[in-house]
Amino acid sequence: MRSISLRFPKIEDERPHMTTDPLRLVIFDCDGTLVDSQHAIAHCMDHAFAQHGLDCPGLENTRTIIGLSLPEAITKLASPARVDDDIIAAVTAAYKTAFFTLRQTPDFHEPLFPGVHEVLMEIDGRKWLSGVATGKARRGLDAVLARNELEGRFVTLQTCDNHPSKPNPAMLMAALEETGVDAPNAVIVGDTSYDIEMGRAAGMIAIGVDWGYHDVDTLHKSGAHAVISHFDELTTALDTIWEIDRDAA
Repeated sequence: MRSISLRFPKIEDERPHMTTDPLRLVIFDCDGTLVDSQHAIAHCMDHAFAQHGLDCPGLENTRTIIGLSLPEAITKLASPARVDDDIIAAVTAAYKTAFFTLRQTPDFHEPLFPGVHEVLMEIDGRKWLSGVATGKARRGLDAVLARNELEGRFVTLQTCDNHPSKPNPAMLMAALEETGVDAPNAVIVGDTSYDIEMGRAAGMIAIGVDWGYHDVDTLHKSGAHAVISHFDELTTALDTIWEIDRDAA
């Protein structure tokens, strides 16, 4: 019986080779980056210091420590006065009580900076994840998110309740672990040297903003990859850093 040999023409695969974009994560600081809370923080800090017989630090001094967790911030503001751990704990408690009380007043104002909702929508459109890493307690962060209709908006929320103070990178490492994003594909966006140093320590991109509480020179000296002047500059800056061609994407 004769065997039959069948030959089929070779068909070239003309489908474009698909490349998978890596999962990316944009983490925002809260105070001084998302919300302008400096006056409320300074008011409560002065109240807490005065309640315990310490000199009130005032707005300008208080601006320098916004971003740190409360015990670290109060310790820095109290220096060079000799204060022990009990005083630090008492002033911390007084500050928390003062802020909680202030938050209940009808005229309490802690506004979002311009462009927050728009940049979050743009991040969503690019299928990037978003989160928050803040020196605030979770109770305070939840209040900010609720007041500004941002509840459920972020996939990861890192606060001082479970982590050491910035610039320790523990908050960011936890966010990376929660989301499964690799450090080079993540960014911290913040207004202070504490945010920038934290991001660099975590191996992430660090973007400074110039509308917050540390000046631009300080942000650059701390290692910022870029400093932006409005939220509408953020994704363009990240495209450049991550070398993303949006026309080809």
